[in-house]
Amino acid sequence: MTMKQLMAGELPLRKIFCSDYDFAIPDYQRPYAWQSEQALQLLDDLDDALGRDEDDPYFLGSVVLVKQGDTPAAQVIDGQQRLTTLTILLSILRDLTENTQLSAELKELVEEPGRIMDGTRAKPRLRLRKRDADFFAKYVQTAGNLDALVELPDHALGTDAQRAIRDNTRALRNRLLDWPETKRQALATMLGQRTLLVVVSTPDLASAHRIFSVMNARGLDLSPADIFKADVIGAVPPERQADYADKWEDAEQDLGRDTFAALFLDIRMIFARERARRELLKEFPTQVLREYLPSKATVFVDDVLLPYADAIEHVVNQDFPGPGAAAEVNNWLRRLAMLDNNDWRAPALWALRHHREDVAFLVAYLQRLERLAASMLLRRVYATPRAQRYADLLKSLDRGTGLDAAEFDLTDAERAATRTKLEEDIYLVQPVRKYVLLRLDELLAKTPGVSYDHKLITVEHILPQNPAPDSEWSTAFTEDERTLWTHKLGNLVLLNRAKNSEAQNYDFVTKKAKYFTGKNGVSTFALTSQVLGSEAWTPEVLQARQERLVGLLATEWNF
Repeated sequence: MTMKQLMAGELPLRKIFCSDYDFAIPDYQRPYAWQSEQALQLLDDLDDALGRDEDDPYFLGSVVLVKQGDTPAAQVIDGQQRLTTLTILLSILRDLTENTQLSAELKELVEEPGRIMDGTRAKPRLRLRKRDADFFAKYVQTAGNLDALVELPDHALGTDAQRAIRDNTRALRNRLLDWPETKRQALATMLGQRTLLVVVSTPDLASAHRIFSVMNARGLDLSPADIFKADVIGAVPPERQADYADKWEDAEQDLGRDTFAALFLDIRMIFARERARRELLKEFPTQVLREYLPSKATVFVDDVLLPYADAIEHVVNQDFPGPGAAAEVNNWLRRLAMLDNNDWRAPALWALRHHREDVAFLVAYLQRLERLAASMLLRRVYATPRAQRYADLLKSLDRGTGLDAAEFDLTDAERAATRTKLEEDIYLVQPVRKYVLLRLDELLAKTPGVSYDHKLITVEHILPQNPAPDSEWSTAFTEDERTLWTHKLGNLVLLNRAKNSEAQNYDFVTKKAKYFTGKNGVSTFALTSQVLGSEAWTPEVLQARQERLVGLLATEWNF
């Protein structure tokens, strides 16, 4: 980028909301998303600045634009949240002021006036994305409509952005209604004279994003997904960009911003078939987008993004559609979701994307995947080799190995190590214990897919960790036996209640009656109900239970 291409400068708002700039939010940009807290914080900052020296400028941050020289057309790459909120603020001041001249001046900042001699019509200084532009122009940029806006019910709002516009207008307006007219006029003067934005413009989108990536801009940060959206939708033929921007945004809104952003990590893994080594912004373009840009941008959206977005929605919600065996698919997805990591998700998405119509394949595949994931969980395989194992699996799948992929198999050493971990002090390994106990409870209940909707699930000891010296526990177990058995699988149960330090040390009979049962005298968990049938808790009973539980899991996972 040459210095002639880049233009930057500090400008007061009256030089920004003017005919030099015709701001437009491209359809591929994310929607307006500031919340009332952020809008009110902006007003608080401006309020603080009012008390400063009149020669002391107040900087609002920066905006990054794609703009050709002196032509007004300006695509907003970064700064949408600030420009939109400032427009709301200027519109509120316009409608509240008692000074007709000030109202006219504020109106001209919000809306460029039409001129009869020039043959031009009035138009907004800032145009939002297609979905929200008419709404914003009608209710905010057109004078006199704010009363109607703040009274709009939720069902009258078509998008989350429109809801944010209403809520922020309401919050800012209520705050400014408490200000005296003189203070509102002082704020208007400060906004026009000594409230500055740093405006950075460059004639092409790629340069604008390079600038954005190194700037510490104030506002709602773009995610890597937003950057990829600009690259992909920007490569779509102009006459189809709006449609593909809608497709992209619908997927993001359906999944939620966080899940949608995480999807790109999974897609990168599926395409690259190797663990991440650098940040996503650097790897995704070279490992994924290079195959589709610039000539096949629509193919990326239709054949990659949307199918995988559909797949991750089923993975997250465990709602794979279909009769019969589809319930088994969701049962395996639910079990996988209980793990302490999401590294398994990329291979799962691959299967749902490529074998959506073969439910029998999905059931067998996800069962193998859960076995592999459970073994690595128990053996505490750390992130790097775990990710590499899944990457190697994806390589095998790419070669067409399917259910016979060698990476599903466990070596004799891995199987032995997994069983050993089951037999050790499993309570002391927090990420493992609840997963193992919930899997056991499902096996004991003999109800595949049993759902656990409790707000709280705790893992509890039967033989307490610190029994009183004069309790029956100290009589029934020697110190060595307590050391051996306290944290073993056989001594653990599940409860849907908070821990109770006093109840944990009850004698066995009292503990069963008061701590291990619910209001109706039974336990919610099969694992715990099994203990209620025991008349006493001795080392022999505990050992027998340990062997049975380990055996159940070893059979289930073929360890």
